[in-house]
Amino acid sequence: MISKIEFEVKSLFDGEGTGHDWYHIDRVRRIALKISRVENADMFLVELGALLHDIADHKFHGNDLSVGPSRSKELILKAGGDINLAQRVSEIVAEVSYKGAGIETGVTSLEAAVVQDADRLDALGAIGIARAFAYGGSKSREIYNPSKKPKLHDTFLAYAEDEGTTINHFYEKLLLLKDRMQTATAKRMAEKRHAYMQDFLETFYFEWNH
Repeated sequence: MISKIEFEVKSLFDGEGTGHDWYHIDRVRRIALKISRVENADMFLVELGALLHDIADHKFHGNDLSVGPSRSKELILKAGGDINLAQRVSEIVAEVSYKGAGIETGVTSLEAAVVQDADRLDALGAIGIARAFAYGGSKSREIYNPSKKPKLHDTFLAYAEDEGTTINHFYEKLLLLKDRMQTATAKRMAEKRHAYMQDFLETFYFEWNH
């Protein structure tokens, strides 16, 4: 089943240019499995959830949060899984997304916690920075504009529809992720990546102002 899902996902996301490509999905899978080994999560469920976590990201489907879970359920059934497995994987997919600074993104299972953490870890550090600018560019967003201040969104819709700069995205999401990791393993892994982003921003502002 893993190989069937992997083939399906890779064929859909190979060459995608916004930072949500096959390699992102594969990194999330590898990070999630690494966390699973320490946290004793169900690795089969985690791997399926990681492979399908971006199958229909709300950002590319009119901010509809239901499309991803529904599509993941369809693919599990297509690959030969039963309805119980399909439901469990769809629940993981439903709980992965960040929905705004003021929105709690709790999870209902250890496996969802692991996949959510893995996805957020890939939004941090050097790769996270590269992905942020790739996505911002795909949406024609400014790199930085000092007159546009970051917003800590109180609703998912406000977050999803915001068209601020990519630098603002660091304050609206990326720098908040370290303290919103669910597992102890991910909290430790996030430290270095978080520090790298802080160093990047310090250098960015120095160059901007000099």
